[in-house]
Amino acid sequence: MQKNVPRLFILTLLGLLAFAPVAARADALRVCEDPNYLPFSNRAGQGFENEIAAFIARTLGARLTYTWETERGPGGFEQFVHDTLDSKRCDVLVDVPYASENVMTTRPYYISSYVFVYEKSKHYDITSMDSPELQRLRIGFESDTPAENGLKIRALILHAVPFDASDEPGGSPAEMLDAIQSGRIGVGVTWEPAVGSFLQQRPQLAVVPVPNSRSQGSPEQYSFPMAMGVRLKDTVTRDRLNSVIAAHAVELTRILARDGVKLYKPGDVATR
Repeated sequence: MQKNVPRLFILTLLGLLAFAPVAARADALRVCEDPNYLPFSNRAGQGFENEIAAFIARTLGARLTYTWETERGPGGFEQFVHDTLDSKRCDVLVDVPYASENVMTTRPYYISSYVFVYEKSKHYDITSMDSPELQRLRIGFESDTPAENGLKIRALILHAVPFDASDEPGGSPAEMLDAIQSGRIGVGVTWEPAVGSFLQQRPQLAVVPVPNSRSQGSPEQYSFPMAMGVRLKDTVTRDRLNSVIAAHAVELTRILARDGVKLYKPGDVATR
């Protein structure tokens, strides 16, 4: 004889099933990423930010999901944060400056620097923004960065060439390296993680970190600690990420190094 199922049991079961999708979503690491911006990220998972995200998800036992949105449309990075993280379409930014104001950041997990890049065969004596050699060279720089400000302070901007890979969809940071090798510019000043993976295939290029400077008035910073970002006040996600960063610094460093991201200690790029 079929047993009668109590009505209360049915209602309880339906209630549990209704909450099941929420539990599943809590087990996901929802990452905000650009779908076509190597060497940082792409849909194929080939960027170093993709690799970091995959490692974090595995370590947490979470399912990795992406919200794809370009960082290079109108409004730039701030609009990207608004349309993704702040809109709660995703929860984590893998790679942001530690001092970011519009997100809550984890502890830093690496420090890198802006660098000078030029042909080794030229034997330039370039060690800082104040190197006399820069007065006679055509200089490439990424717009709206500390490098642009440093060039303006010294009037070097008058013989410099802007590159806008961070603003133009489809643009690549490798364009500056191409310009160096073609002779269009003599030296480039750029964020090392943006070109590190490309430099692995260009051993003929020299790479020198740009030291922080106080020689022209206000302090200039060219090295930055990098962290992960979450929504403001989302301490739960931040703390979960911090636990992974604290316990797996060696593994995270290994991923970055494999992808050509050169790491610096504060003393390596000391103020000059």
